[in-house]
Amino acid sequence: MDIITKRLKFNTKGTGDLLNITVSIQNVLDRLNIEQGLVNVFVGGSTAAITTFEYENGLIKDMEQLYERIAPRNKSYAHDETWDDANGFSHVRAAMQGPMVSIPFQNGKLLTGTWQQIVLAEFDTRPRQREIILTFIGK
Repeated sequence: MDIITKRLKFNTKGTGDLLNITVSIQNVLDRLNIEQGLVNVFVGGSTAAITTFEYENGLIKDMEQLYERIAPRNKSYAHDETWDDANGFSHVRAAMQGPMVSIPFQNGKLLTGTWQQIVLAEFDTRPRQREIILTFIGK
């Protein structure tokens, strides 16, 4: 059993940027000599998240609307008063979505569903460079 950690960096545009990072993760897996196991995909930071969904324009709009209904930008948050940075909604969205997912792989291929992609969700109010930590456990 091998445990291999790799890192990827992505530049985001700020709030509402949803990036399909599936191909980048598969490219890392392609370079490793492991056939089956699990990859944990983690984003550090409290204003970004990792999720999976069908990455198409309609669902991207649906997700943006869902985030806005759950944690609206124009609402007052106690966090904003603490730091005076107006990104309380970003923290709430990221906390609800979560910082990681685990994806199995077999025969060197991610076992995502036919229409399922791995997505980095940026919630912060400004562009950021995000580091994704990939932990592959397998043989």
